[in-house]
Amino acid sequence: MSQLPEIIRDIERVSPEVVRKAATFQAAILADVAGRRGTMHARVAPVQQDMQVAGPAFTVEVRPGDNLMIHAAIALAKPGDVLVIDGKGDQTAALMGTLMLSACKKLGLAGVIVDGAIRDKLEILDLGFPVFSAGFNPAGPTKFVPGRINHPISAGGTMVHPGDLVVGDADGVVVIEREKAPAMMALADKKVADEAARIEAIARGDTASKWLPAALRAAGVLKEGESL
Repeated sequence: MSQLPEIIRDIERVSPEVVRKAATFQAAILADVAGRRGTMHARVAPVQQDMQVAGPAFTVEVRPGDNLMIHAAIALAKPGDVLVIDGKGDQTAALMGTLMLSACKKLGLAGVIVDGAIRDKLEILDLGFPVFSAGFNPAGPTKFVPGRINHPISAGGTMVHPGDLVVGDADGVVVIEREKAPAMMALADKKVADEAARIEAIARGDTASKWLPAALRAAGVLKEGESL
């Protein structure tokens, strides 16, 4: 039985056209049309709330507190990739800081998402590069323990495959399977149009949720024929 190498260099990425389109949507819109799934735990948040990222996932799995494989991933990733790092949610030591993130920016990566701690917060704010993390810790990492690159990972409680579409903003991060991503774009367009129409209706004074009475009856809160 053959075994995959720990480092997979060649992956199939979601197309640049889909990435460009996806970047025009809120993560919440994409999460809704994707079935309200694929969102990372709220612990994975942008360092600054106006940070946004969209691109294909370049996945990295590390042991808690060790960033050896992240250095290798930075050397292998392509411009436009989003490093998505499964740091096991550990916040006892930082996996990245200003030096590594500056290199990511210089190489043209779209951003970095770390389910783990990072450090150098104020310098990262000045860097102007999208970074999402589970927290901060001044302690540095070790560089001894092997991990894996471009294997399926779990980050923020969500499965991420190499090449999947990753979109992040102030609300958090959503991951959509590469094969499904193109079909989600038309659904997202419709969702945006529907929400814009609803906002216009609310502005005219139509604040009632027309679906609510039926939902309350189905839940047993209202009896048949009863209304709010």
